[in-house]
Amino acid sequence: MTIGQPISRIDGRQKVTGRATYAAEFDVPGQAHGAIVRSTIANGRIASIDSTAAERAPGVITVLTHRNAPRLAYRLHKAMVDPAIGERLHVLQDDRVSHQGQPIALVIADTLEQAIHAATLVRVTYASERGTIDISRIGPVMPTPQEGGRPSETRRGDPEGALARAEVKVDQTYVIPRENHNPIEMHATIAAWDGDRLTLWDKTQWVHNTADEIAAVFGIPAENIRVISPFVGGAFGSALRPWPHVTLATLGARVARRPVKLMLSRREMYYGVGYRPHTVQRVALGASRDGRLAAIVHDGYQETSTYEEFSEALVSPTGFLHSCPNVYTRRRIAPMNVHTPGHMRAPGEVSGIFALESAMDELAVALNIDPVELRLRNEPEQDESTQRPFSSRSTKECYRVAAERFGWTRRNPEPRSMRDGRWLIGWGMASATYPVYRAPASAMARLLPDGTAEVMSASSDMGPGTWTSMTQVAAETLGLPMERVKFTLGDTRLPRAPVHGGSMTMASVGSAVQEACRKARVGALARGGGANDLLEAMRRIGEPVEALADVTPGDESQRFSMHAFGALFVEVAVDPDFSETRVRRIVGAYGAGRIVNPKTTRSQCIGGMIGGIGMALMEHSVVDVRNGRVANANFAEYAVPVHADAPPVMDVIFVDEHDPHVNPLGVKGVGEIAMVGVAPAITNAIFHATGKRVRELPVTLDKLL
Repeated sequence: MTIGQPISRIDGRQKVTGRATYAAEFDVPGQAHGAIVRSTIANGRIASIDSTAAERAPGVITVLTHRNAPRLAYRLHKAMVDPAIGERLHVLQDDRVSHQGQPIALVIADTLEQAIHAATLVRVTYASERGTIDISRIGPVMPTPQEGGRPSETRRGDPEGALARAEVKVDQTYVIPRENHNPIEMHATIAAWDGDRLTLWDKTQWVHNTADEIAAVFGIPAENIRVISPFVGGAFGSALRPWPHVTLATLGARVARRPVKLMLSRREMYYGVGYRPHTVQRVALGASRDGRLAAIVHDGYQETSTYEEFSEALVSPTGFLHSCPNVYTRRRIAPMNVHTPGHMRAPGEVSGIFALESAMDELAVALNIDPVELRLRNEPEQDESTQRPFSSRSTKECYRVAAERFGWTRRNPEPRSMRDGRWLIGWGMASATYPVYRAPASAMARLLPDGTAEVMSASSDMGPGTWTSMTQVAAETLGLPMERVKFTLGDTRLPRAPVHGGSMTMASVGSAVQEACRKARVGALARGGGANDLLEAMRRIGEPVEALADVTPGDESQRFSMHAFGALFVEVAVDPDFSETRVRRIVGAYGAGRIVNPKTTRSQCIGGMIGGIGMALMEHSVVDVRNGRVANANFAEYAVPVHADAPPVMDVIFVDEHDPHVNPLGVKGVGEIAMVGVAPAITNAIFHATGKRVRELPVTLDKLL
């Protein structure tokens, strides 16, 4: 048995020794380098652009602007990761500027240093127009109905009437600022043309989508494009869709007639690869004095660009997480002169759950009921938003085991009542949930006469351990030791896989790997002439045996409500004089179906916990409302958690959960749910420690003083 074993990463040695090759580390003979010139206004037109000095600079091959760049096809292409409404940015195609940091020129030079220097020599003047940048000064609008396939507004019962009649009410607004992707590996693309064929070495979470998008932009067949991405150094959603730099690298290589490498700087990451949007949410709860929810109103809106309607599943969990007969939800967008936000770890749910679970804690205080008990009193029997049964739901067990491990019964509910020396101690908790997604996927298994196997699918691995977990599934299904199985990913020449995001990779690609290996094993044994095992059968056959599996979901999502659930318990210590907050302990329990590799899965959960600490206490992009400039677009001023911020105790518990409905492997995924619920558990603990309720993230010193 290899599934369920805590096996170390098979790619770990490559990564720690530097042999794992990331997008920017590929070197193509004769490659040139690109540098992007970006706009310094948020809205308007380019009045003039003078590239003369840049063109004369040493090593410069060409400078592309909207005045001389080839016109691109920009055919329609909408993948599941793209906003359904709107049109992606058309780079260097006209003089229009829609956001700060928009690419307005591309310099190609022999070396990176020459390209960067020449980019500073491009002179631009603008006909600037008033931009819409301050989200507090505009009215949000309803997204176009078909956006995302989710209703913008839902209602059951009489939420307004029930709220008005409720014995106890909570009605508050919760704010989350923009958060930016800051993976350790910054984005990079190398583009190389060979006649009408193109090879891209790209940081991406979906190689086939990159090929499809660039094919649409340039008006060429997708089969003429090969995308290679074997290792991804973290992405958190930033590499789900191809951003403008991929198009620019491809365009630069075509014009220069040389391969072109284009790497983004840390500052450029704040202007070109999406972000978690600024979000404002009103949550109103009404309950009886015995703690039964009577009404929930959850109304949220978030920023998007003027050219695409990006909208998250911000309010979706509110419909089913807690039982309530009267519920109203609405999600809206605020079109602004910004670049389009993107999916960032646990998009929508992590933001919506912050508001909902903060309000639930406020209600528990108002009712003088323990926060866990309040949730238990409102545990639903089915998904009340769809009237479907849950495929499985282990929320009660998550509350029980996490609370027991944490020692929750020792909590004094009175704020400021618990101390450790001079430090104020606070204990808080929150619920977590994330949907189970699954998409069509393909995989191939090839059995070789020497008793080894090659298994492949064009998936990605941005850190969760795909290389390892897929090898485990293949080895167990084939009945071979792991060292005799080689799994390959990250190349469009391999069988097609869906996006590496939404916690769907194991459910989708894993199911395809399992089926391909099953077919290969059955086929080999059938041809093996009575062989007793696979190794003997392959020796008898004497040639490779291949099997391709194309696996698609059934109707399970129409019959069941499928979600992972969890519970987070947090201890914080707050300095009463200086308001410094330290997270001391986090205990998380998760009902996430079958756990293929407890070691890498625990690592995912710890990463999510640390990400939640950043969301709660540190991360926020400071946007200048005059021009859209991100004032802290660097690691010096955009704070993210480091080792010193990680609590000494991060306890991860996986509730034993068998779910036969979600997919053949019975997995639910943990990458997203690992971060959901962490921020509200921390802020709820801070209230317990200090008696101060902070509803706008992050909880910095000034908000507690």
